[in-house]
Amino acid sequence: MERHTYQTGLIGNCAFLAHINKNTNIDWLCWPRMDSSFVFGGLLDKKKGGEFSILPEADYSSHQYYLENTNVLCTEISTTEGSYRITDFAPRFLQYERFFKPLMLIRKIEPLEGSPRIKVKCEPTCDYGAQKLRPMRGSSHIEFTGCEENIRLTTNIAVSYLIDGEYFVLNDTRYLILTYGHPLEAPLASTAERFLRETITYWRTWIKHSSIANYFQPYVIRAALALKIHQYEDTGAIIAASTTSLPEFPESGRNWDYRYCWMRDTYYIITALNHIGHFEEMERYFGYITDISFSGDFRYQPLYGITGQKTLSETILPHLDGYMGNKPVRVGNQAYEHIQNDIYGQVLISMLPLYTDHRFIFSERKDSDRWIELLLKKIEKTIDEKDAGIWEFRNMANVHCYTNLFQWAGCAAAEKMARTIGNEDLLQKAIALKERAAAHIESCYDPVRKVYTNAAGSQHLDASTLQLIMMNYLDPASEKARDHLAGLEKELKTPEGLFYRYLHSDDFGKPKTTFLVCAFWYVEALACVGRLDDAQREFGKLLQYSNHLLLFSEDVEAETGSQWGNFPQAYSHVGLMNAAYRIAMKLDTPIFL
Repeated sequence: MERHTYQTGLIGNCAFLAHINKNTNIDWLCWPRMDSSFVFGGLLDKKKGGEFSILPEADYSSHQYYLENTNVLCTEISTTEGSYRITDFAPRFLQYERFFKPLMLIRKIEPLEGSPRIKVKCEPTCDYGAQKLRPMRGSSHIEFTGCEENIRLTTNIAVSYLIDGEYFVLNDTRYLILTYGHPLEAPLASTAERFLRETITYWRTWIKHSSIANYFQPYVIRAALALKIHQYEDTGAIIAASTTSLPEFPESGRNWDYRYCWMRDTYYIITALNHIGHFEEMERYFGYITDISFSGDFRYQPLYGITGQKTLSETILPHLDGYMGNKPVRVGNQAYEHIQNDIYGQVLISMLPLYTDHRFIFSERKDSDRWIELLLKKIEKTIDEKDAGIWEFRNMANVHCYTNLFQWAGCAAAEKMARTIGNEDLLQKAIALKERAAAHIESCYDPVRKVYTNAAGSQHLDASTLQLIMMNYLDPASEKARDHLAGLEKELKTPEGLFYRYLHSDDFGKPKTTFLVCAFWYVEALACVGRLDDAQREFGKLLQYSNHLLLFSEDVEAETGSQWGNFPQAYSHVGLMNAAYRIAMKLDTPIFL
């Protein structure tokens, strides 16, 4: 069976994200927000999803790559008539003391050899493909009307070629600038070139200001660049993925919308960015979380919209074919209604560096006591509850080991924060709650198999309990940690080095694909317990599961190595970064500042 990989690269500027296929088409672009309807959605329906392609008349081959250390993507097309390169990017750079990140996608087309004949097809849509837009001809642009705002394509290609769908000879550099709401009111070519230069400089400077160890650096750099553009900078929210309804495996029905901010995912993302020395993202996220924290609700939801909206009603779009015919296509996510009690602890540990790292000035945070007390109260009210757990079971509730671990870890973080700010009452409350959480964790221990199960009273194993070692609940040097790790790898690890989340049936039956971040957690756990050679070997195996641009999906089918699930998945790239960091620290590998 042929290996399936996603044939797209990702560009973005922290306001929007777009997927560019190797066939030159913009396969996915949501405007005006990351969770809006797509403008181009060929990823989910080749007919109704619209199209924005730049294709030759003759048969062609394609080569796609990023400009080094940037989120600028190049696609080179070669035919018998000649070859050309398309450079796609979303402008982002510092201007007037703030970041310029417009809803603007720029495509530069330049001939490389010969005289290729090409055709540009631009047919945006809205309302998830239910409505086609009407093109209106201008002197050097096409205005598309029918959405809430107009979309304009400004170009130095003859507008007639675009309107009539005609091929033309590419004998000079051409530009296509697509904008939402506000049209480009500036010279086309010089503006596009300046924006390209500035954007390249911005991304390369961002990477230069990263502290990344010399351990598989290209993979970590690409993962960091991909993670960065998953932050919706306007509010600080970080989305799990830019896509919806890419199936966990074919015909599984497990097709979810991931264009939202999961409180849990963001903890891992913040940790990864903290490891490479990027704190702006953490502080922006802190603002987003603070707004949610003081909303007055008793519970956190597992996920929120990128502006903090709470209701993310899940609906099915029956008019769309789905990715490779996989239905349903879902918008919204019913998991917002779930009870998932690990997230209070996740939020506390996400923010711990703001109180323990002296590069931050904690005294400037006037609401620290109130904020920490609020979260501890949430843990206190939920610590004995059953919940849906990390894997968001829809019809199953348990006292989950992972949930109680992060309540324990959150209380440990609150304990450190309370010491920092000198609040004795909060300190004692955190210690008491930490002991209650530990008692729940121990109720999941199976002394016969010498392993912690997924939940109290359960026999099932779960990769999320690898975190018992990584979070130092279990002393990594202890026999108990080594036994627990051995039990998990015996049952959940594949010969290819991949890891299943679990193997028992859930609401949709038994899962058939592995969850990639679990394999990176396994690598981390190996490093923690001192099995460093094993950790390095297993880490090296996992790198083969990227696509042609070193981008990773959510799920991997063990037998074929096929990519499935939403893509690129923030979780997977975080797992890679954190595993590489853990190994580098154990190896004492130099970190380049």
